[in-house]
Amino acid sequence: MEKRLELSARLALLADWVPQGARLADVGTDHGLLPIWLRLRGRISSAVASDLRPGPLSRARENAAAYGADGIDFRLCDGLAAVEAGECDTVTIAGMGGENIAAILAAAPWTADGRHTLLLQPQSRGETLRAFLADHGYAIRREALVEDRGHIYPVLEAGAGEMTLSPGRLLCGPRIASDPLGDRYLIEKIIQLQAAAAGLGRSARPEDAAKADAVRDVLTELLELREEWRHANGTGN
Repeated sequence: MEKRLELSARLALLADWVPQGARLADVGTDHGLLPIWLRLRGRISSAVASDLRPGPLSRARENAAAYGADGIDFRLCDGLAAVEAGECDTVTIAGMGGENIAAILAAAPWTADGRHTLLLQPQSRGETLRAFLADHGYAIRREALVEDRGHIYPVLEAGAGEMTLSPGRLLCGPRIASDPLGDRYLIEKIIQLQAAAAGLGRSARPEDAAKADAVRDVLTELLELREEWRHANGTGN
């Protein structure tokens, strides 16, 4: 059965970044596919797989048994609430909004102790997650975009450190100008900001005029980042 286990594109990228021999904590494990896949290939020495919901956690246990994956401890808890710092050196959190990932990390400040690698895949609000990391003693070590079922998602590796990001890079990531999918991602964000600026521009409220100016400033930065991407990738004029 092991050969039939396949990961989605976003989980496959996360799996590729997990260090060899890692002691893993997989938060929001759902059906447990990521730690099971890693254990079957001898990539990790152990895993704690946690989920807030008993149904998915039960299915994760069943999947581990069906595929013959041992060394995985399944725990019903909110985020990292039932995981001790010394039990893992790598934490994966995928498939939830950036604000939820930030809340999980905030409730486990040991994740910023310099001894843990964080592999994070926000489904939305990546800017909220990046802002949290910048403000709470974390730094993004690398970031890449991955296409999965027609959508583009960011995957981040972070750890203890310091970083400062401009508004545009908070929105799109610090390495957007060198990512192969960067142009598509930037275009998506530019279109969203153009619509937001147009909506705010139609408002009669004075506070919305200031918001529209702030959105236009970020839009200008994204247009500059797109030109940077085009030149870096040989498509500029």
